[in-house]
Amino acid sequence: MGRRVEIIDRKREYDGFFKLERVTLRYERFDGRLSEPISRLLFERGNSAAVLLYDQAADSVVLVKQFRYPAYVNDGPGWLWEIVAGMCEEEEAEVVAQNELLEEAGYRVERLEHIMSFYLSPGACSERVELYLGHVTGRSKVSAGGGLPEHGEDILVRQFGWQDVRRMLGEGEIRDAKTIIALQYLALRKAGQP
Repeated sequence: MGRRVEIIDRKREYDGFFKLERVTLRYERFDGRLSEPISRLLFERGNSAAVLLYDQAADSVVLVKQFRYPAYVNDGPGWLWEIVAGMCEEEEAEVVAQNELLEEAGYRVERLEHIMSFYLSPGACSERVELYLGHVTGRSKVSAGGGLPEHGEDILVRQFGWQDVRRMLGEGEIRDAKTIIALQYLALRKAGQP
């Protein structure tokens, strides 16, 4: 059973590509009483879909690399290895996933296997990620990929053997959370765990 949340006030602080909202609320505590009013900022980015491309015969995964300004300014490399992903605006997550596979990586898959839904940063952001596994073969690559230049995208596409990906994880070369979650899922699956 869900607990009660009382919204006292809501104000849009920024309304652009992303949205920022200031909310004053009270929530039901575990003892059943309502909390004192608290103020929170909510970063609304929209939901997204992400796909780990896996070639079982080659025991390899496809990753993409692109520049991420927020990772750059926070003492990071800026260019991150990631799984394919995109924002779900008006479309269903699976449709977004298929479109992004083609645009970013140049792959087409017949069927996406839903892995899980999760929140990346629930303390500040409402984004929910729908994570999929896409099985590929050599015939799944239908174009170069690389993103859409009109969207400012410049995406590198690479296929890595599973042992190389494990090394990259261990050495901290992969720092994107959705990618780490997807690769951990695949590692558990390969080990015979659900």
